[in-house]
Amino acid sequence: MVDTSSFGWDGHVAPTPLEEYSKRYADFFEMRREGGILELRLHTDGGSYVHNWAAHNAWSRVWQDVGNDPENQVLIITGTGDAWFQGDPRQTWPKPLVDETPDYIFQQTIDAWKLIENFVNNIDIPTIAAVNGPGIHTEFALMCDVTLAAEDADFMDPHFMVGTAPGDGLSLALQHLMGTKRAAYAIYGGTGIPARKALEYGLVSDVLPREELVPKAWALARDIMKRPRFARWATHNILNRPWRKLVTEDFGFHFSQQSLATVASKALIPDPDLVADARKRKIW
Repeated sequence: MVDTSSFGWDGHVAPTPLEEYSKRYADFFEMRREGGILELRLHTDGGSYVHNWAAHNAWSRVWQDVGNDPENQVLIITGTGDAWFQGDPRQTWPKPLVDETPDYIFQQTIDAWKLIENFVNNIDIPTIAAVNGPGIHTEFALMCDVTLAAEDADFMDPHFMVGTAPGDGLSLALQHLMGTKRAAYAIYGGTGIPARKALEYGLVSDVLPREELVPKAWALARDIMKRPRFARWATHNILNRPWRKLVTEDFGFHFSQQSLATVASKALIPDPDLVADARKRKIW
């Protein structure tokens, strides 16, 4: 525990403690911390995460609270059960976004924007993702310093496949990690990238049986913790530097294109017919 009172800083405003923010985000993350290592586990009602806009809103703020807490020195992000992400787009998107109020559109835009910006810019500690199964919205897992994947994990960007542009950060990660041509082929084709292929392409650091995934992340985190704090902090800054540059230079453009495509179409996105086709192909 860092005793800031010993610094002699009168009027010091303490960061929000884990005991407080872990309760605030309990509907979306299970949190545990041991020896400076914080594990955030996505969940919905104790099971695999099912996408909803309340969680989407919370993500950008949890990155801030995690990053502002000096007791967090290594971050592990993982999911629950055998899927990283689940969700029925018919429930998530009941009507075209253009039919929502301006304030609704603005808030959803800000949430998606800050989800990426805050993750990359607010977390100044080593980050490890343990992708426990298939699912979309893996952009912040791919932007971690180390990304471990279960053998049945699958990476894909479904945006173009269901009728809009790929701009929420996942396409940015795919382009950076696997190259322009491979990313374009995957995005246009709406094809999943299985874990072993993701390892070959450089999307992930290692592929492991699901039961070994989180223990490996913790073993790596404990090994990282053996190094001095300044060394950990500076090494993360070096490893995270490409993401900060990409987000600063390109993410705003990417996301504005997705927003334009989604609103300007004046249609329901994801397109129900295209989603049905995706289910038929066992992509969604």
